[in-house]
Amino acid sequence: MAGMRKYVEPIPGEPLPHGILGACTDIRDVDDVHELLGIEWLALGCCPVNVWRDPCLSDESPGEESPGPLQKEFCRPTSEHADPITVYSGAECSTMGWSYAEARAHAEASLALGEQEAVEAGFWSDHLAMNATDLTPDGGPVNIAQGVAALEGCLAEQYGGRGVLHVPAGVAALLGCCNLVREDPASGNLTTLAGNCAIIGAGYSAMNTGPGNLPAEPGTAWLYITGPVAIRRGPTMTIPDRPGASVNTRTNDRRVLVERTYVVATTCVVCAIQVVTCP
Repeated sequence: MAGMRKYVEPIPGEPLPHGILGACTDIRDVDDVHELLGIEWLALGCCPVNVWRDPCLSDESPGEESPGPLQKEFCRPTSEHADPITVYSGAECSTMGWSYAEARAHAEASLALGEQEAVEAGFWSDHLAMNATDLTPDGGPVNIAQGVAALEGCLAEQYGGRGVLHVPAGVAALLGCCNLVREDPASGNLTTLAGNCAIIGAGYSAMNTGPGNLPAEPGTAWLYITGPVAIRRGPTMTIPDRPGASVNTRTNDRRVLVERTYVVATTCVVCAIQVVTCP
């Protein structure tokens, strides 16, 4: 009978270890409210580094149709930006059952457990799906090994440095089938054979949309790849910050909200491809 049950503490949990708040990303805790409203910067590493071939060392004669002296190319850096993602957890209960301190502790614990998934979902829908170049061939979705290969080729051609592979958690097991990633004993990162870090996201799995946020077809999933990811993380904010204001006197319910703002930034390239998850 319910009346005979003993009240105990909640079952604790922890976020997935290879999510967006794991070792793959550069996380900076900031207090500057201006940084948490969004940031802008000049892209670094997106311009090509070219090879100079001195025509004087060439065996070929320029001939009469010579276009004139060769010139070195210059690249104008582009401006990039990242917008804020605010995630929150709210606790509601009767004032007869919960104190303000208990409600606040519950909301804080819920945020700590679930904020990674929420940040992943926000970054996926707001940035990845809205800025990606779709590499899916005309013939349709490919197997996961072909998908990772195509994404890493896209990153290598447009950026050249180490980047981040973004994988829905529901696809993670398929990476192991083809030995596509391995765990670095020193850092705990999951890395591909090419050296790119892999984020396995619960929030990615919840979204699973392609470019333009179009839903994935049944039996398929979307993978993305980007340049490095840097995250600015603000402090947690509790609303309200005192017991009295948390009570709705009409219903005698107590509400406490805990939220935090993130700014997730990446650079140069976003490529996407649709892969088959069911044979």
